[in-house]
Amino acid sequence: MAETLGSLCDKLTVVKLKQWHSTAPDRLESLQNQERQLCGEIDDFVRSASSGAVPLDRLTFAANKVYKQDGNSTRSAAGTIGEMFSRLATVNCELWHEQEKVYDFEKVPPEAKNTVVKQIALLNLERTECIDAIDRMLRDTLAEGKSKAGASR
Repeated sequence: MAETLGSLCDKLTVVKLKQWHSTAPDRLESLQNQERQLCGEIDDFVRSASSGAVPLDRLTFAANKVYKQDGNSTRSAAGTIGEMFSRLATVNCELWHEQEKVYDFEKVPPEAKNTVVKQIALLNLERTECIDAIDRMLRDTLAEGKSKAGASR
């Protein structure tokens, strides 16, 4: 997968979740290094995109999820880039906790198993919608800035 702002933000939220749930010093040190690296990659990506070093058409890499839409509606992904990053973090937290149930799936009551599986599927759809929204918003913001700069010349 090509790296985009959305995919880097997604990775960072997962690292933060792992930090929250980890206690082993060696794991925490590794995760801290990953966090620093991802923050640097995000900063570099935004700088490169802002300077035009990353072409506008390379700022998005749509997930193009193929699924039956009927009966699989998700909460809408709308707002600013910051709000979408926050939404992505929330969705990843929800996904983390839902996935935890799968690790002890034999303890999930039979009547709840389908709900758990369905919820994981819907949260994964929301996750990719947030990633795609972040990417589109960055592209659109930079394209708008580029067209305004061209118009003022």
